[in-house]
Amino acid sequence: MLDAFTVSFFVICCAGIIVSVLLPAGMSSRAAGCFGVAASIAMGAMGGYALASQTPFTIALWSLPQIGPLCLSVDRLSGLFLVVSAFVFLTTSIYSPEYLKAYREEFDLRSLGAFYFALMVAVDLVLTAADVLTFLIGWELMSLFGYVLVNYQKRGEERTRPGYLMLVMGEAGFVAVLIAFLMIAAHSQGSILFSSLRAHSASLGRTGRWGIFLLSFLGFGIKTGLAPFNRWLPQAHPVAPANVSALLSGALLNLGVYGIVRVNANLVLVRSVGPGLVVLVIGAFSALMGIMYANRNDDMKEMLANSSIENMGIITTGVGAGLVFMALRQPILAGIAWIAALYQMTNHSVYKSLLFFGAGAIDTITGTRRLDRLGGLIKQMPLLAIFFLVGALSISALPPMSGFVSEWLTLQSLLQSAALLSRPVKALFALSGAGLALTAGLAVTCFVKAYTMAFLGVPRSVRMRRDTQPGFLIRLALGVSAVFCLLLGVLPTYVIPVLGRVTQGLTGADAATALVPPFFDRARGHSQLPPAFVADFHKLGAQLGQRVLPGSGLVVLHRGAAQNPVVFAMSTSYMLVTLVVLAGFLFLVVRFVLARRAEAVRKPPWAGGLASLLPELTYTATGFSNPVRVTFNAVFHPQASEERLEMVAGRFRKSITRVINEVHIFDRLIFQPVVDRVSHIAQRLSRMHHGRLNAYSAYVLGTLLAVLLLSRTHMEEHLVLSPALILIVALLLDRVL
Repeated sequence: MLDAFTVSFFVICCAGIIVSVLLPAGMSSRAAGCFGVAASIAMGAMGGYALASQTPFTIALWSLPQIGPLCLSVDRLSGLFLVVSAFVFLTTSIYSPEYLKAYREEFDLRSLGAFYFALMVAVDLVLTAADVLTFLIGWELMSLFGYVLVNYQKRGEERTRPGYLMLVMGEAGFVAVLIAFLMIAAHSQGSILFSSLRAHSASLGRTGRWGIFLLSFLGFGIKTGLAPFNRWLPQAHPVAPANVSALLSGALLNLGVYGIVRVNANLVLVRSVGPGLVVLVIGAFSALMGIMYANRNDDMKEMLANSSIENMGIITTGVGAGLVFMALRQPILAGIAWIAALYQMTNHSVYKSLLFFGAGAIDTITGTRRLDRLGGLIKQMPLLAIFFLVGALSISALPPMSGFVSEWLTLQSLLQSAALLSRPVKALFALSGAGLALTAGLAVTCFVKAYTMAFLGVPRSVRMRRDTQPGFLIRLALGVSAVFCLLLGVLPTYVIPVLGRVTQGLTGADAATALVPPFFDRARGHSQLPPAFVADFHKLGAQLGQRVLPGSGLVVLHRGAAQNPVVFAMSTSYMLVTLVVLAGFLFLVVRFVLARRAEAVRKPPWAGGLASLLPELTYTATGFSNPVRVTFNAVFHPQASEERLEMVAGRFRKSITRVINEVHIFDRLIFQPVVDRVSHIAQRLSRMHHGRLNAYSAYVLGTLLAVLLLSRTHMEEHLVLSPALILIVALLLDRVL
């Protein structure tokens, strides 16, 4: 069955490329959308079949001389990522035909469709590769086609530079990943199959494991958008089309998470605490820095890009916690942490694609993405406002939406560090948890700003006063994503068992049962929970719905062991019912009780005595986020300069213009000093290029002597020549000559 889905997927993608290129431009985008929906369904079927099966499914492609067989394989881990990627591609395929109408006259959409399907194939290759060569080919193709799509609608060096930065950073990460795989393959007796790498990983020493971890985490971390190598992400999103931004954040960033988990939790299992702590701390730091910069942005896509960094940091924090727990032989806690990370990854793909779809629709209709110029859109586009609100509530981790469950589980998994013995490890877990708590609070601030400044109030631009609605396909894509945001939030007890099947293959323990006790099934009993404890939860209503709904129950609950008997429990399902009942009761009170006492009178809002409230006098996104900006200026250190314009004889000042030059903290502390140092060294070395033939001959002679001396090590064992020494000798010869 799985081979049929695989063949169907590749056939549909190839047909989509051909149809996109051959059809006229007016029909190409709609045809590509139809084929994209079909290919996404086939990809999702592949992943769903793998999640439901007990054993991985493998397809042999061909065998290469001196390399060995190349294979495709889908296990539960890759199956989950396939399902999530398929959902993002599905909604993007629905959204794109309507969205791309705005670009039909300026760009040839036929090539865009071809690159779209090529990217889909590359993503599938990365997730289904069962050997190193296929994985690296898929990874390189994914980077190249992603770069082409990001730069598709931009022309000119200044506007294409973010795409080049994305490509260069991706290639640097590719080199690190390549070296890591070569180090693993060196111990696998010449085989490049993942199964062989996994079987021979036990022969790796401590140094080798650290080297593989650092290289793989660096390479995949660049793609994931982790600090400090994430500057490409907020630069690439603003120049990319909205549908490409949805793919970039919703699907491509997940591949970095997949690589980190695949290498360090499956192929070469981390055995010491150190690597997990590195992942944990960098993840928490990335999340905090991402949301701090998101609060400073008033460009919607740049804000969402920095928010993607935040969410990738939260996911990575959960992955790091799981690695620590696995190293300390706590498989249940590791499974809970990884369930939280995978849940967060799934949620992020859904609500971030929804928010990028909304930002693209707003940009297309109003001509701007600047929150300082938006406002009042809820009156013009009420349906878009509702869908965007669902996404904003989800990404803000407010119950009962999807983001609440995964972030709550992540924080709870960090609190389980109380069961550990090492105080330094506990301290790092506590600091990471505090960082994530601060991140959650700043996320609420950020998306309150985004929603209120875009949809509430009055329009802040004359161009905003247009009564235009998004097309049907755009509304459909937004609606599907919004529905899944709600379902992932209110049905966690049905999502966690699916994720538990994935983590069970990594940890060997059933963490899902530890999180979702069988309250609906009395026959199975509660072997992990004392009878009195179960009875108390039954009194609270944990068994409600057992004769109507399938599954184990609607309560997410974990009771710690003797070392840490802390209980955490939550039910967004019951929470939704409670909120609906309270909202209905409040509506009835207002409608039938308060309305009879006083008649509502609608009048224009008071504007400080003005006839009408001018857009220039309204609250802006910059003003809303100013407290956060001022608070964290000690961290960001923006460079400010003033330009003064004066009138006659310099006696009367006409105006003061303040120009703020934002310098990213990583550029200021890391990259710019490195660039300055390299430039300084290059300038010093450039003195060697002066055109004197005698000096060039001396360089050649010095290099030849060094090679001869190095080849005679049995005669001159005490002489050690390095490239730096050779360079010094050449410079001295140059100075003498």
